[in-house]
Amino acid sequence: MRMLDFIHQKDYERIIYKVRRHPITLLSAMLGFLLLFAVPVAVRWLVVTVFPTLLASAWLYPLLVLFASVYYLSIGLFAFTYLVSYYLDVLIITNDRLLTVEQQGLFSRTIAELDLYKIQDVTSTIKGIFPSIFRYGDLLVETAGAAEEFNIEQISNPEALRQAIMDLADEDRKHHAMTPAEAQTGIPQ
Repeated sequence: MRMLDFIHQKDYERIIYKVRRHPITLLSAMLGFLLLFAVPVAVRWLVVTVFPTLLASAWLYPLLVLFASVYYLSIGLFAFTYLVSYYLDVLIITNDRLLTVEQQGLFSRTIAELDLYKIQDVTSTIKGIFPSIFRYGDLLVETAGAAEEFNIEQISNPEALRQAIMDLADEDRKHHAMTPAEAQTGIPQ
C-alpha cells in the first residue's frame, strides 16, 4: 500500500516533506536486539564451562532448547515490530496540512492531521549528547484546534523543519485570508 492511498491527497495539494525518525535511532535499537540475541550464547558457554554435567540431563537439555527457541522467536518478533513501526511512522508536510502517521504495533495505525493555517507555535527540542551530535530531536506543534498539540519524536534536523513549517503556515494563512476569486487565481487583488 502506498502512503498516498491513506492520506487522501487533495487536488491542489503537493507534498513538501516526508520525515521519518532519524536512522541512528534504528541503529541503536538494532544493536540492543543483537545484544539480546547474544545472551543465550553467553549463557550456554557459561553453563558448559562451569557446570558441564548439567546439559547431560535427559529432560533438562530439551527444556533449555525449547526456552532458547521461544526466547529467539520473541526477540525476532520485537525486532520486526520495531522495524515496521520505524518504517511506517512518518510525518507528511504538504502545502495545506500536516499529517502524522503513527504505527502502534503490527496491526494498529493512527493518522492525525491539522491544517497549517491553524498552527500557532512550533517548538524543536534536542536533548542529550547523541541527539546533539547527530542532529535529531523532537518537534512540538501547537494549534488552535481541538487537538492542542502534535509531538513528533526523534526526527532529523528539527530546527530546520520547525522553520519550514512556520513558513508554510504563514503562506497558508495568507491563502486562507484571500477571497474565493483570489484563491482560484492565486493572485491577491
